[in-house]
Amino acid sequence: MGLVRSRAAALLGGIGLVAMTLQGAAAQTDVNASNVTLLERLVIGLGGAPKVAIDTPQAVTVVNQADIERLQPTTTGDLFDTVPGVTIVGAQRQLGEAFNIRGIGTTENSSDAARIVVNIDGQPKFFEQYRMGSFFGDPELFKQVEVLRGPASSTLYGAGAIGGVINFTTKDASDFIREGNTGALRLKESFSSNGAGTLTSAVLAQQINETFEVLAAGNWRRSEEMERADGAPLAGSAFDSLSGLIKGKAQFGDNDEQTLTASYQRFDSRTDQSRYAQTGVMPFDPFGFIDRDVIDQTAVVKWSNPAADNPWLDVNLALSYSDTLNMQRNHRAVLDGPLTNAPAPTTFADTDYRYRTLQLTGDNTVEWVGDDFENYTTIGFQASTQDRLVNFPGVGHLPVASHPEGTEDKLGLFIQNEFIWDDRLTLIAGLRGDGHNITPETAGLPERSDVAVSPKLAALYALNDNLSVFGSIAHTQRLPTIDELYSSSPVKTTSLDLRKERANTVEGGFAISGGDLLTSGDTGALKTTVFYNRIEDMIASNPSVRGLPYYGNISEAELYGIEVEAAYDAEWMFANLAYAMTIGTNLVTGAPLSTVPQSRLVATLGGRYPEWMLEYGARLTLAEAGEYIIGPADGAAEDFATLDLFATWKPDYGPLAGTEIGLGIDNLFDADYRENLALDRSLGRTFKISVAHQFDY
Repeated sequence: MGLVRSRAAALLGGIGLVAMTLQGAAAQTDVNASNVTLLERLVIGLGGAPKVAIDTPQAVTVVNQADIERLQPTTTGDLFDTVPGVTIVGAQRQLGEAFNIRGIGTTENSSDAARIVVNIDGQPKFFEQYRMGSFFGDPELFKQVEVLRGPASSTLYGAGAIGGVINFTTKDASDFIREGNTGALRLKESFSSNGAGTLTSAVLAQQINETFEVLAAGNWRRSEEMERADGAPLAGSAFDSLSGLIKGKAQFGDNDEQTLTASYQRFDSRTDQSRYAQTGVMPFDPFGFIDRDVIDQTAVVKWSNPAADNPWLDVNLALSYSDTLNMQRNHRAVLDGPLTNAPAPTTFADTDYRYRTLQLTGDNTVEWVGDDFENYTTIGFQASTQDRLVNFPGVGHLPVASHPEGTEDKLGLFIQNEFIWDDRLTLIAGLRGDGHNITPETAGLPERSDVAVSPKLAALYALNDNLSVFGSIAHTQRLPTIDELYSSSPVKTTSLDLRKERANTVEGGFAISGGDLLTSGDTGALKTTVFYNRIEDMIASNPSVRGLPYYGNISEAELYGIEVEAAYDAEWMFANLAYAMTIGTNLVTGAPLSTVPQSRLVATLGGRYPEWMLEYGARLTLAEAGEYIIGPADGAAEDFATLDLFATWKPDYGPLAGTEIGLGIDNLFDADYRENLALDRSLGRTFKISVAHQFDY
């Protein structure tokens, strides 16, 4: 612990020196930079006035299309490699990925999906099953991911977002159609040496007329069993997946300002004889192997009317549907062994696990602008019904003690007001109330109804054109899930007396930006956030002691830490830095929380050759194990360092115009380690190559 804190203190001192240097440099120049850093990207998921990440009183990171191409991700978890405060649990296997933000999230995904709100085009994605991931999708379908860390986003996205919010945005036809053309066909092939993984992708974008566009995209991604850095196979990690997206957007009304968007996304992944425990495997794995087919579907219809001539109207209305189905068959205790043929409703029987969610959301923003102020008031609602289902082929629905069925109906009402004075002071106040009613499927279990309230207040003040300070305070309540209330086992009982979680969070920090620092037109930015989160009645699984409820409340726990993002961008080079440190403690026992990730620093340094449209660079990751460990796992958590290399070439003239070539090497030195929140050891050195070409017409 002392080492972690001493290093944090040293880092903070260094940050202060960098901040003063950057501020001084910025003060001596006119900020006329033409390059855009990571911290200057537009954030679309905060409501109110459009703003960039560095000007928000909240820790926000935007991963854009350029980042995705540079990372060449195999799974969605790879998209978060450079995002501070975010750790992907179970990242080695395609179906084991779950999210951890600021120490919220576990390897078993025990209801932690409820603490982090995950959306695709506004539709919440939720899946909760023991030893399975909580999110299923292909990174090739997305053009942007926003990570809103901390509970301040609960106002817009739902009470209970203690860890934060992750918003995935799918691609649009207009992302591919170049000026002067009406359509585009983009073909892509990728290869990854570890597991001989391949990706075949096709995108067809068509502008039907001036006001209507359509996109159709399809991906086939597959991999054989991958290899760890120590040379051992990552058992049961092979997969074969198909994914696709159909999306149309129409514009109509005065000045064509109204939009109607409809999309359908499907992800289908098949894994034969894969590990039953997708989030990771213990040295002596008791779960064995199973065949799986996971089908995830998302459909969204959204209408938007900004009503530019009417300050009283800026309306959004969306109807969306999510269906996630996990079909498990043919359990084996050992690889290539005989089928277990477990009878229903036991854990290893042939089983279909399913979540279906129907949601209607709406909001309206009222704008009031004066000579030296702006005010935006957003009022909205979110209504949903979610079914948690279990089915045994040939048998039907039977009660499963460890995975209870039920229906949860929710209604959320919220109001958020953003006041901006003189382009210097920003005040954001929000209040949200959520009510839910849970109806269990099992006879004899009582219904549960409750209400959660989440207020917040955030402020940002620009001391000058280059330096700003910000802070926020938020209270968040999270209601228990179906799993937490009604799960039981031969040893443990249901948890009908669970209390809702309550979290009080304080954040603060500063942001600095400047231009013309090293060369004309360059930009630099730095944002530092310190947070403290005190959670009361934190819900956690109890030990397997006869007579105890399956889940219980920890009366008090705390999480606190620091997050730093820095970026520099010039015509010929770029650099990014992300650092996060979190400390978590069970205040009842004094023991560290087992969900806290390692302290991690990720530094990216790259160069550009604009004449050749060439970009290249390296990414260094340093992590410290600390004292936060989980077990049993494959070895103790360790300090580690990895180095990745990347290069992209996008010629815009000659016979190769429209071609994109990407090269990458992950874990260049084959570092062998186990991360704190991973059960498996690290993947070995991986060579990546991708070739894409776009045909315009």
